[in-house]
Amino acid sequence: MNYFNVFPRWQIEPARAQGCKIYDNNGVEYLDFYGGHAVISIGHSHPKYIAKITEQLSNIGFYSNSVQIPLQDEYAEKLGKASGYPDYSLFMVNSGAEANENAIKLASFRNGRKKILSFYNAFHGRTHGAVAVTDNSGIRAPVNICEHVVYAPLNDIEAVTVALSKGDVCAVIIEGIQGLSGINSPDTEFLKALRTVCDQYDTDLILDEIQSGYGRTGKFFAFQYADIRPDIITVAKGMGNGFPVAGALIHPKYEAKYGMLGTTFGGGYLACVASVAVLEVMQQENLVENALKTGNYLVEQLKTVSKIKEVRGRGLMIGIEFDEPVAPLRNKLIREHRIFTGASSNKNVLRLLPPLTLKPEQADVFVNSLIVRRQPKIV
Repeated sequence: MNYFNVFPRWQIEPARAQGCKIYDNNGVEYLDFYGGHAVISIGHSHPKYIAKITEQLSNIGFYSNSVQIPLQDEYAEKLGKASGYPDYSLFMVNSGAEANENAIKLASFRNGRKKILSFYNAFHGRTHGAVAVTDNSGIRAPVNICEHVVYAPLNDIEAVTVALSKGDVCAVIIEGIQGLSGINSPDTEFLKALRTVCDQYDTDLILDEIQSGYGRTGKFFAFQYADIRPDIITVAKGMGNGFPVAGALIHPKYEAKYGMLGTTFGGGYLACVASVAVLEVMQQENLVENALKTGNYLVEQLKTVSKIKEVRGRGLMIGIEFDEPVAPLRNKLIREHRIFTGASSNKNVLRLLPPLTLKPEQADVFVNSLIVRRQPKIV
């Protein structure tokens, strides 16, 4: 049997990793400026993370949600305090797409509607409901195309208001920062207006913080720059530092009922202990603050590179736009400079999502790799 070949892959085989560095099976060192799709938050192979998972696995690794799992309550309490939402509830699942599926379902349960408003260039996952609200025809099969999904331009509150005024939209779903499309941020005033218009038409507001959350932007969630409270916040990626875990933070207005949501693996012992370890390391090492400080430093340095058209994003979620496709540059970075970076659906944008532990001197290494230096003339 062969593995189903749907991913383009570098001809590199990572064998171990530590902090912001990856080592292949030949011992070659790479600098990780992509974090495996923003997943590595506290750095590769953090000793506290490894110790807590190992200890838990030596006791019990899994049982279903039909028993008491106190780690779920411990993690929910710690996440509420760390994120600033102690009055919300937490439902744990396995992936960002699954978190968005459950968020949409909760909204529809609450107000009895079925239409969803998303935004052009959005990405919310690859399962049925999540991909239906993803603006990418290349990954939507015919069965995923739903008449109850409508799209609006990002930052166009008038278009949103027209759609919501019809009274049949159950939820608006929006990324804190659009990641895959090239690091495009909703304006602060747009998010404030979006919260207002959702309230006006009793429409639930879902903030997808799967890529932009968990301290990556210098706040726990990217939307917190707009000082709003969504109805549901979805999280994943950096939440488990590589362990598959995700969740939905749910406003107290939603009433939980037995059977309305379910999961086999979500909220298991290992998922919880991995997530607790990540939060503890983030707090002990001030990684949210580091993401903002190092991210700002990196952006300022990038602005000195003449061939860059625009630098976008917040903290350590950065998009670098050039006047030409970045594929050749990505190849050069990994082959000549040994630096992992990310692409986007905008072929001219290089995407940076490094671990939140990134140091300024590592940022300098990346910036220097972009500067073309003339070779000295041989006399």
